[in-house]
Amino acid sequence: EFSLETFAGPVFASLRGSLGITEEEYQQSLCSENCYLQFISNSKSKADFFLTNDKRFFLKTQNKREIKFLLANLKIYIKHLKNYPHSLLVKFLGVHKIRIPGSRKKYFIVMQSVFYPDDRINARYDIKGCEVSRWTEPAPEGSQIIVVLKDLNFEGQFISLEHQRSWLVQQVEIDTNFLQRLNVLDYSFLLAYQPLHQDERNQSLSFASLIVRTKRSVNPGSSPVYTSVVGVPGAVPDDDASRPFSESDSGLKLSHDGDTTGSSFSPTCPEHVGPGADTPEIPDFKTQNRRLLPNLKNPLHVIDGPEQRYFIGIIDIFTVYSFKKRLEHLWKSLRHPGRSFSTVSPDAYCLRLCQWVQDHTK
Repeated sequence: EFSLETFAGPVFASLRGSLGITEEEYQQSLCSENCYLQFISNSKSKADFFLTNDKRFFLKTQNKREIKFLLANLKIYIKHLKNYPHSLLVKFLGVHKIRIPGSRKKYFIVMQSVFYPDDRINARYDIKGCEVSRWTEPAPEGSQIIVVLKDLNFEGQFISLEHQRSWLVQQVEIDTNFLQRLNVLDYSFLLAYQPLHQDERNQSLSFASLIVRTKRSVNPGSSPVYTSVVGVPGAVPDDDASRPFSESDSGLKLSHDGDTTGSSFSPTCPEHVGPGADTPEIPDFKTQNRRLLPNLKNPLHVIDGPEQRYFIGIIDIFTVYSFKKRLEHLWKSLRHPGRSFSTVSPDAYCLRLCQWVQDHTK
């Protein structure tokens, strides 16, 4: 006794395929006979959060404004992932509306879980780069409750990546610059870590493994948006009949047509550019900031340091810097003088989060 509507189905199907997610396993996760796992969030939003039983996919209710914002910017979001296939931005896999008779309709999105697989994760953090309301009381020792900690809980710690540090710093700059151009703020840098087993440290790759991982990660002619092939970002489809996604496949009229790529990235965020602005095409292979992907189910969000395995992603990208948010910024400035809080301009938010990553990585 309900109806379910899907938005931009072909677009998200092609994106799922590019991430190596087959339609069979996607449907199996979402339609499993096992119950969804409810996720209790300390977020101030009134959204409901659920995980599929296998913990691969995250479902979150959204309001109509947020859904319209995502669909209006879907084309440039897909283009960003095409140009930067190792982007840390959350991977949206579906947008739906469910209507139950006698009840209000609800919109929800399906996302790839950043924290997958989570079997050995020791700690999880939601980072915004500020201090006001950014402390969460940890769970008691021995408790089975999973608590997502915040900025102040992480103080005194570092993300230790050694030679991969520069990759992470640059990718955060690339992704936050994109969000800055969308005029959004209040997004979160998700972080979790677990210790590496001894046999996972200093792995000596065989030549065959190196070839496979290089093909997945570094091929400059790749695109993550092919419709009829299952692959991974960085892979070239073997099926000559496959074709890239075209705008007409979506059935949507998208409002922005501009390219969001840039020819170079400085240590600080650039001046604000509207999402429809023309910018140069990527001129060289290095600018795409690719890396060898680990042989894991969720490789894009996994980075191995010398001692720890880190799970990293950027989520909650729907908050536009509206007039209401400008008033909130003014009110918080008066209430918390001299302290950093989340509601600042997109330019300042981008710079601050980039600086946090610079200061907390080594």
